[in-house]
Amino acid sequence: MLLEVERKKLHSYVLACALALTAASSFLPLATAQAQTRTLPDFTDLVDQVGPAVVNIRTVEKVAQRGSGNGEMDEEMQEFFRRFFGQPAPGTPRQTPRPNRPQEPQEETRPRGVGSGFILSPDGFVMTNAHVVEDASEVLVTLPDKREFKAKIIGADKRTDVAVVKIDATGLPALKMGDVSKLRVGEWVMAIGSPFGLENTVTAGIVSAKQRDTGNYLPFIQTDVAINPGNSGGPLINMRGEVVGINSQIYSRSGGFMGISFSIPIDEAIRVSEQLRTSGRVSRGRIGVSIDEVTKDVAESIGLGKAQGALVRSVEAGSPGEKAGVEAGDIITKFDGKAIERPSDLPRLVGNTKPGTKSTLTVFRRGSARDLSVTVAEIEPDKPARAAAEREEPAPKPSASAAAKSLGLAVSDLSDAQKKELKLRGGVKVEAATDAASRAGLKEGDVILAVGNIEVANLKEFDAAVGKADRSKPVSVLFRRGEWAQYALIRPAR
Repeated sequence: MLLEVERKKLHSYVLACALALTAASSFLPLATAQAQTRTLPDFTDLVDQVGPAVVNIRTVEKVAQRGSGNGEMDEEMQEFFRRFFGQPAPGTPRQTPRPNRPQEPQEETRPRGVGSGFILSPDGFVMTNAHVVEDASEVLVTLPDKREFKAKIIGADKRTDVAVVKIDATGLPALKMGDVSKLRVGEWVMAIGSPFGLENTVTAGIVSAKQRDTGNYLPFIQTDVAINPGNSGGPLINMRGEVVGINSQIYSRSGGFMGISFSIPIDEAIRVSEQLRTSGRVSRGRIGVSIDEVTKDVAESIGLGKAQGALVRSVEAGSPGEKAGVEAGDIITKFDGKAIERPSDLPRLVGNTKPGTKSTLTVFRRGSARDLSVTVAEIEPDKPARAAAEREEPAPKPSASAAAKSLGLAVSDLSDAQKKELKLRGGVKVEAATDAASRAGLKEGDVILAVGNIEVANLKEFDAAVGKADRSKPVSVLFRRGEWAQYALIRPAR
């Protein structure tokens, strides 16, 4: 009897355990699903919050039409019907004879493109891309509530691809601007725009990279948000409902989205928009230097350490840079104390400086750093590059020194006329480049300005500088070709 009771108790215990395990396993997927749901972003509230401030922009242009091709074909067809059928072409109204003279040009309005934009302020200022409204004779802004307005272009800046237009409306919903410095790679972002004319399309993704240099005036925000033609000018929104960028470009081999999109950082865009709203144009600083990249090999050979800064290839005559004492071959490492990590950093920092401001340039020259005071001027329209004038003159006798031969060079002194023409204080002209010098890229006609961080004004100084160079390492040579200065690394045979 006691054994039977114990057996029943054990059976009840096993059954209870089984039921408990079954219940736990049934709740586990639900708990896991809830945890996953919490980690995935929900954009619904965000769309409701910012959607009313995103607009569709359509542009039209007027083109002159002259009645030539189609008009002449119509008249020929009418003549055909008259001759062979004795009647005018079907549907042709009776016409009176007209003198044979060219028709006056007529204007025709054609749709030009579709883009996006977003409301900056309740009084009707709208931000978009400059390329969206470029060459447009009329800009039409459509709000999400289907109201349509003709917009006035306040200003457009091609360098940053930012434009501001104004519509005659008040009490509009405006977007909040975000802090780009707090934007993190991997953060969720959302875009709203009109890809292919499909208004109020929402796409989302993450920030792929920041400070992406694509050769433009600004460092871009790279994302994997689906951006297509028509999204241009629309906002890039963070999860707090703030604008962090303007969708501007895509990388594509097909014309469609391929997973790489670029947005203009909103802090840069706002800086531009404020000037456009104030004066209709953007005023930027300039110092009048042409720059290039500093390679790792050059940096190591001249004692700079790491590849940084902007190599000055030429200095414009009469420019702020020339007045400050900047020379071709200098490497600008700082502007007003801010480090120049890449060449593109310099035009951005200088461009954002108010013209007339006195600033400090830190340059690396001949193995040491020095500070130069420069007064920033206002940027001018781009000028076409000028080719250096080269006159046929009796060439001085080239140097046949052992030092020059060891580098594969034959060089000569510059004449006074050549110095004046090239605006140089000194240097030696390359008459021939063979072996190591040729492999380094030097050519006849180049002017060598320095060897191994030692400035050379003539043949004597050139030979002395080559004699001091460490032949176990590549010899750095600063030379000028036309109006451009650059470095070459000559690796002499041992």
